Amino acid sequence: MLIFRGFNSTDKKSVALTIGNFDGVHLGHQALLKRLKMTAQRLGLPTAVLVFEPHPREFFTPQEAPVRLTSMREKLEFFATLDVDRVYVCRFTNSFAQMSAVNFIHALSDKLAAKFVLIGDDFRFGYRRSGDFALMEKMGSQLGFKVEAMHSVSQNSLRISSTAVRAALIEGDLQAAQRYLGRPYSISGRVVHGDGLGKKLGFPTANIQLKHNRPPLTGIFVVRMQGDNLSLMQGVASLGVRPTVKKNGKPVLEVHLFDFSGNIYNKHLRVDFLHKLRDEVKYLNLQSLTQQIELDVSNAKQWFIQND
Repeated sequence: MLIFRGFNSTDKKSVALTIGNFDGVHLGHQALLKRLKMTAQRLGLPTAVLVFEPHPREFFTPQEAPVRLTSMREKLEFFATLDVDRVYVCRFTNSFAQMSAVNFIHALSDKLAAKFVLIGDDFRFGYRRSGDFALMEKMGSQLGFKVEAMHSVSQNSLRISSTAVRAALIEGDLQAAQRYLGRPYSISGRVVHGDGLGKKLGFPTANIQLKHNRPPLTGIFVVRMQGDNLSLMQGVASLGVRPTVKKNGKPVLEVHLFDFSGNIYNKHLRVDFLHKLRDEVKYLNLQSLTQQIELDVSNAKQWFIQND
């Protein structure tokens, strides 16, 4: 998979293109990419995705923007597994936000050599979101590329969306989130050094570096960890601010792996969230916390016995 920054591709080969934020790369996104690939194969074109960084809502209203489901690296990893041929990562800046809808469409043709464009039926673009499907379809016919709209994908009358995934994660309903995503919700990152408290309490943890300070879920979870040519490992994870040991702490993802003693520092690993055990709680002392961790480990192991 080729990755380009913005509209600066030096490879002018014509492409079949789709555009969006693709946060979570859920089943709706996957259906869109599958349709794009089918059309691209029929036309003899490579598939291409144009994404924006940061999310436009993060740019305009950072305090009100929704929490991210996936980092840019995670999106790219998912695109690769879905056989996307190339990705254009467009930096969303003030100058880009000022681009008119007409100029944006011209850029798709002139700079990305789009010959087919597939967008969601509610996609808006350009300065003050002035562009829509009708405008792109009209200009596309003039510039020599075809435009089609993809309708939303629903499940039990609910539109599958990044918003629906976030709502499920906030409620701790990992099963619903998995149905919308087509896979367990996951967070990937590099294993970094922590404060060593878990080891002192008898439960060493792998600390996963978080790319954003507002994860979409918190609590204690049954998890699987994988990556960097390691076998699938079972464990229990804490994702939150650790109120027992920190005051006004930042979110931390710590994973205690069962029956594991290897060195995984600096490895880039993925944590799959399978089941929520409980919410975070502030305990009176470390002894009470240790007793609860023992119970969490036992409950997580029992979950695997019952569900694997």
